[in-house]
Amino acid sequence: MVIVTIVINTIIKDKAVYFVSVFKTRLFHKWAVKQGISDDQLVLTIQEIENGQIDANYGGGLYKKRVANKGRGKRKSARTLLAVKINDRAFFLYGFEKNQRANITDKEKTAYKILAKNFLNMTNDELNKLLEKGSLVKATQEKMEE
Repeated sequence: MVIVTIVINTIIKDKAVYFVSVFKTRLFHKWAVKQGISDDQLVLTIQEIENGQIDANYGGGLYKKRVANKGRGKRKSARTLLAVKINDRAFFLYGFEKNQRANITDKEKTAYKILAKNFLNMTNDELNKLLEKGSLVKATQEKMEE
């Protein structure tokens, strides 16, 4: 039996509707739960990127974006690294608190670019296998943002 992929989140941009699949690595998922970051906040983060609100574009589909922790604004909250193929799919790869570290190293950036490329080029069958194994978690949206 084939698992039908992924939760689809709708983004309305310039009166066109795009469907974006949002995933999290297992480690990112555990970190986000511990930080109180909901899937709704992650979907909103993707919507912001789709609308050009980007903190850093490292190239190759790798972005850095601030995400608000529950009860705190974005300035005092977390930073995330994510792989994004605009209007298609997004993968949250890594998160960190600004007060724990200022940024990632150049070596880490290179490694995350390779990881981003691999995720963004995966087939649906490859993604389904990672979902089945629990290596990836799909983000679900509880409520629609207006």
